[in-house]
Amino acid sequence: MAQYTRISGSVGLITLKNPPVNALSAVVRQGIVDSVERALGEPEVKCLVICGQSGKFCGGADIREFGKKMTGPPLIPVFHAIEAAAKPVVAAIEGIALGGGLELALGCHYRIAHSKAKLGLPEVTLGLLPAAAGSQRLPRLIGVPAALDLITTGRHVTAAEALQLGIVDQVTDHNTVDAAVKFALSVAGQSLDARRISTFPCPRLSNLDAVFEAAMQKVRQAARGAIAPVACVQAVRAAATLPYAQGLEREKELMATLFTSGQARALQYSFFAQRAVGRWSMPSGARWDTSKPKPIRKAAVIGLGTMGRGITVGLAQAGLSVVAVETQEKQLMEAKQAVSGMLERGAKKRGVSPPLGNISYSSNIKTVGDVDLVIEAVFEDMALKKEVFQQLSAVCRPGTFLCTNTSGLDIDDLASQTPNPELVVGMHFFAPAHVMKLLEVVYGPRSSPQAVATAMQLGKVIGKVSVAVGNCQGFVGNRMLSPYLSQANFLLEEGATPEFVDQVLEEFGFAMGAFRMSDLSGLDVGWRVRKAAGLVVPGKPARMRQGCRYSPLGDLLCEQGRFGQKTGSGWYQYDKPGSRVAKPDPWLHSFLEEYRARHGLVARRIDHQEVLERCLYSLINEGFRILEEGIAAGPEDIDVIYVLGYSWPRHRGGPMFYADMVGLTRVLERLEFYHQAHPDVPSLQPCNLLRKLVASGTPPIHRWREVIKKVHSQL
Repeated sequence: MAQYTRISGSVGLITLKNPPVNALSAVVRQGIVDSVERALGEPEVKCLVICGQSGKFCGGADIREFGKKMTGPPLIPVFHAIEAAAKPVVAAIEGIALGGGLELALGCHYRIAHSKAKLGLPEVTLGLLPAAAGSQRLPRLIGVPAALDLITTGRHVTAAEALQLGIVDQVTDHNTVDAAVKFALSVAGQSLDARRISTFPCPRLSNLDAVFEAAMQKVRQAARGAIAPVACVQAVRAAATLPYAQGLEREKELMATLFTSGQARALQYSFFAQRAVGRWSMPSGARWDTSKPKPIRKAAVIGLGTMGRGITVGLAQAGLSVVAVETQEKQLMEAKQAVSGMLERGAKKRGVSPPLGNISYSSNIKTVGDVDLVIEAVFEDMALKKEVFQQLSAVCRPGTFLCTNTSGLDIDDLASQTPNPELVVGMHFFAPAHVMKLLEVVYGPRSSPQAVATAMQLGKVIGKVSVAVGNCQGFVGNRMLSPYLSQANFLLEEGATPEFVDQVLEEFGFAMGAFRMSDLSGLDVGWRVRKAAGLVVPGKPARMRQGCRYSPLGDLLCEQGRFGQKTGSGWYQYDKPGSRVAKPDPWLHSFLEEYRARHGLVARRIDHQEVLERCLYSLINEGFRILEEGIAAGPEDIDVIYVLGYSWPRHRGGPMFYADMVGLTRVLERLEFYHQAHPDVPSLQPCNLLRKLVASGTPPIHRWREVIKKVHSQL
């Protein structure tokens, strides 16, 4: 609702009330219309102020209404009525003014913001554009280049930047409603002709075509196939080249195309999926809302390599007290310098002081005796990690949570090294750990619900999206990545080149294809894992392991010292070690030809479709196995992990959502086809759950859990 009250005798105050973010639902929109009419009809009222309840102005349109029959007044006429008012209307912006919330503020004659408020038009992140005249008003107010930046990226700006850009008229550190009331009274009775943004001409640009051409090129490159950023550029172009009314029509046409697109569905699914994964549950039935996390005030990080440094930075930035331990003195000094540098750069970006005082460094593991939680981030070696866990058990006080940053080792095996295995969970961060949003929280069979709840809550505190997953080799993300990478290797054996496979995957929307990603991560990382699994047999590059097809190509490159970017050569060639620019390597092409000849393989032409289907469907098939085994609670968990941790294109929703979009019947048929052609590749054999879903009439993704429950009951 929107509540109307009179304050200071002559000010009509309209308060938006729709927790938690005062979204513009049908009831709120009607409330605004009624309140504005009432205020304009009361002779005593000289001006109006619009604010939001509980320190939040407005989070935008009510996304829950998307796809439903429209009720209540549409947004554009509501905002036009505000703008046309004969009495000044001032927006008092506290907390947030996002999407429709900012468009509401742009319909007002003046905008006063609290210094801590955030403003933005993030519709592009949901596959849409700001279609309540935002794409037409903002360029008229702040100019084309600045509007293009905000609308095509969806980024939020601070009140200070909003003032600098000209979005708001005043910023206050005090009570925003009081400041807005005072301001409104000061302008009451003045002409409003120069305050109605829709009447502004768009600021002219002498190089208009060049600006839009550059903007289009930039968004196409960054969007990797997403259509919403392109439509945003087209909408802003309409503002710059057409009268307001015609620009609105163009905005409406573009929005109609986006609103019904599969990409908008995928992005909105992704939005809700990120919220759904916080409501985790364990196979025991323990749930997030019944398992109270223990508050963490002081944490320790053991091992200050790349991951340990990033984790330390993340904890310190969240205001926690951190004990950072590295037993090698040289590494400790380097880490201290690197962490300080990261904290200083991060603080400069946010305009705050670096929290350097939050961290104490030590080379002695005994200094962690009084912490609430420890995150072990030493080298990915089981023997070393076991040793660390034994030491931690001896020095930590009772009740301390012991977490490991392993990317795939057995949590239960590590927990067995401690007298309290229920306190052990995995916290699998992704590099760079202080930047990447994903955290896989891995529970073993003996992890307590409180330990899981504490790790999940800590992830939230440090700005991560935490996903609870079960314990198995590679957990969810890396386990699914394994068949994907295997298929990419098999395609090379059969005639493809690394650059062709990568091109297909990057055109699909991945930031990097399989081989460029491997070169960045380091080929030696996978080599070490395969060695530990007993798959690497020195001197025997056979193409079968444990009765299944195996590609030793990566092992052979590692034997040549080709570890990727770090050595200047891997699947690609680089100008020097550490260089990022991947170039096709004639040596590698000759190596592949020799390899095929040695194994009697005849190269054949491989097309785009085969690359996509074999790489993606084998990954998706593994996702169904993970659901079948209860390692992930639902398809949303897998999709969030892949979008946030593995650069799966957000506008395609995630691997399981993509399978739903393509059609489960199609995925099943193609997997059966490829498995028939390659019977020695188990990852191509369709999973029982996939077959079960198809047999159940291919229910939509939000109903898969019903079938999964039935499958579990039969296990």
